[in-house]
Amino acid sequence: MSDAVNKPAHYQGEGVECIDAIRAALGQDGFIAYCRGNAIKYAWRAGKKHGDVWEDMSKAAVYAGWAAEASK
Repeated sequence: MSDAVNKPAHYQGEGVECIDAIRAALGQDGFIAYCRGNAIKYAWRAGKKHGDVWEDMSKAAVYAGWAAEASK
């Protein structure tokens, strides 16, 4: 079963998660900026694309958490 917030099936490929490839390609500062931007995007559009505020805000929280973790 796919988890649309934490592990969406459409972001898996060849044994690598897309977010891990992005982290490797952008380096720490770029990855933090990417995550912060996505957190803003999901919070901004919450409920407007699919009508699911919970899912969008959960995705915003995941990206904010990744940015915070990478900032340690």
